[in-house]
Amino acid sequence: MSQQLAVGIDIGGTNTKFGVVDRRGNILCQDRMSTKAHEEVTMFLEELHQRLSKLIDQVGGISNIKGIGVGAPNGNFYTGNIEYAPNLRWKGIVPLAQMLQDLFGIPAVLTNDANAAAIGEMTYGSARGMKDFITITLGTGVGSGIVANGQLIYGHDGFAGELGHVIVIPGGRYHPGTGARGSLEAYASATGVTNTALELLEARPDEPSLLRNHTREEIDSKMIYEAAIKGDKLAMEIYEYTGKVLGEALANFVMFSSPEAIVLFGGLTQAGDLIMRPVRHHMELNLLPIFQNKVKLVFSELKESDAAILGASALAWEMKEA
Repeated sequence: MSQQLAVGIDIGGTNTKFGVVDRRGNILCQDRMSTKAHEEVTMFLEELHQRLSKLIDQVGGISNIKGIGVGAPNGNFYTGNIEYAPNLRWKGIVPLAQMLQDLFGIPAVLTNDANAAAIGEMTYGSARGMKDFITITLGTGVGSGIVANGQLIYGHDGFAGELGHVIVIPGGRYHPGTGARGSLEAYASATGVTNTALELLEARPDEPSLLRNHTREEIDSKMIYEAAIKGDKLAMEIYEYTGKVLGEALANFVMFSSPEAIVLFGGLTQAGDLIMRPVRHHMELNLLPIFQNKVKLVFSELKESDAAILGASALAWEMKEA
């Protein structure tokens, strides 16, 4: 068989998505399952094997598959292990790549979920043909992947590129997941946007806002966006502030690796110019002249749900041919 297909698996804290992908980036078939339903990784893999085997049968069997690529939280490319992932039920070190290889009988490779998305962007998305770029995922958290000189940066231990945990406001907002204060993720994630809204509503009790029609528990980033597009001043200020924090952080990232582009994706990017305009303004404002007006800020061309699956599958082809 020609083995022109690969499997991509995206393991998230809540759901796991997986699919069979061809070399052009077409996901031929895909499925999803709950990640958190299984306390033991062996039970998780049992269900995954059962579901994924059905997809592999649909495309002509295992002899058509070059390998399996996985994007997972705290996934270490060098070891193939998931290491101490805070948002997964399986604690400690999980040798996931080896376990998949044993189950399916074909090579498997693992990397961090944000790195997998970066590879997907480079292979199939907005960063096609680029050798230097950064991807930033603005979702529940802030993920990132750094590509320099055509290579994904892993660092000496496999965990390089955690830009979401860079401290941008020393002594700032507490991050319950890491214990850090003032990290980018505490401000520029969907969770961070919600917390900014709650802080402003509390600090300005007399300022009118559509958000006051809801309880604190009801307010989320989607609600803030809907208020902002209706012209709600407080909601628009939330995006201005978030864009300022993110733009200043991106200026630092630009001066570190001088990328051709920064590719933004994730739920927060759906706010479009509400977030992009202040991000661009504050990034340029904080760059040295030699870096100004050189870096493209672009949205991902990939469906958010597909990016990590595609990236993981591309990783599988690279591994096989290396």
